[in-house]
Amino acid sequence: MRDCAQGLRAFFRGYLYYKSADWKGNKPFPLNARTAEEMAKMPTYYVIELGKGMCETVAENMPTARELAANKWLTDEDVFATEYARTGFQGALNNYRRNADPKLNAELQVFSGRTIDVPSLYIAGTSDWGAYQTPGALDVMRNKICAKMRGFHFVKGAGHWVQQEQPEEVSKLLLQFLQKSR
Repeated sequence: MRDCAQGLRAFFRGYLYYKSADWKGNKPFPLNARTAEEMAKMPTYYVIELGKGMCETVAENMPTARELAANKWLTDEDVFATEYARTGFQGALNNYRRNADPKLNAELQVFSGRTIDVPSLYIAGTSDWGAYQTPGALDVMRNKICAKMRGFHFVKGAGHWVQQEQPEEVSKLLLQFLQKSR
């Protein structure tokens, strides 16, 4: 991704836009199963088309100049291309690699079957597909794993970057949670 034809800065602006509520194609819904047929319903930033990489995928969905001008949450200062150009993507990708390799995620098995017994809060954007990647996971988290769930919120006007896209609403929800959890 460091060598995208559109340049790293444009790639990041496009990628962040593509996963936000600003991209009109983000209209997530629960999948019925974790099958190829169901996952193919997700946008191509999750299920990349055969023969393409992330650079090509993002390039096909770049925001227009008008869409960029209308965007209030993603400023040039927020695009961290300089740091990724310097350090690469290895750190960011290691978490995905660890989750895919059973030997590397063995330490997580210590927590298998346990509940989270401290006050919990869930905040996501209504336009975030991340909440729907694993069918049923939200219900299990909300009703079984988090024993003291204090709030479960989908924020309108936000996608994957809920804290950047709707910072005032996220801050409000966090403050309410902290007040109730004293």
